[in-house]
Amino acid sequence: MKKLPLVFLAFLLGLAFAQVRTWDQIKKSGEIRIGTEGAFPPFNFFNEKNQLTGFEVDLGNALAAKLGVRPHWIAQAFDTLLIQLNQGRFDFVIASHGITPERAKAVDFTNPHYCTGGIIVSKKGGPKTAKDLGGKVAGVQVGTTYMEAAQKIPGLKEVRTYQKDPDALQDLLAGRLDAWITDRFVAKEAIKERKLEGTLQLGELLFQEKVAMAVAKGNKTLLAALNQALAALMKDGTYAKISQKWFGEDVRCR
Repeated sequence: MKKLPLVFLAFLLGLAFAQVRTWDQIKKSGEIRIGTEGAFPPFNFFNEKNQLTGFEVDLGNALAAKLGVRPHWIAQAFDTLLIQLNQGRFDFVIASHGITPERAKAVDFTNPHYCTGGIIVSKKGGPKTAKDLGGKVAGVQVGTTYMEAAQKIPGLKEVRTYQKDPDALQDLLAGRLDAWITDRFVAKEAIKERKLEGTLQLGELLFQEKVAMAVAKGNKTLLAALNQALAALMKDGTYAKISQKWFGEDVRCR
């Protein structure tokens, strides 16, 4: 889903990984540090009690339990997560990062933990297809794959960027945007949560993508442990249960 700006890649690749922990070191400590954004419902967000929750939080907790370690969550701004990952701030990041060639140069990705796509959201009667966006203004979260997709739409008048998706949604509702481009599950959740079924509509998917967790580049032992734990959760029904809780469907890649 989300894209790290290219400007950070050279920096990421040049980092020294002295603080990055192997799986054996994590296991010995008894705690695994997990990085996420905390502002991307229903995947990772703080609820009204200021508790971190969401599909990816439940999945991260289940992975930690399967690995036999305690989860320690750290929420940071999205566009700093992969930088801090390679600095050893987190052991892994689960924050709806779409797998892209640019990111794969900077970090190592696990097997996908869900599949999704970027969708057009507009007011009733507004644009629903890429063609409809000609001469229009669309809003996207900065540093995401949605921003890149929007910038490639022929004839789009302007792409406005926002630090968080709710800010773009607010401008759409206020009439300052013609469309909002975001994750399809995020859009569905926002419409449901705010009771906007009669106000907003979902358009076409602009692209599809696989989303995965990230570990520091070269951290092969942790990568293998996470892939093994994820496969086990998918096999024993835990993943399906978590997915049904948040989406009413199984969102694994098929």
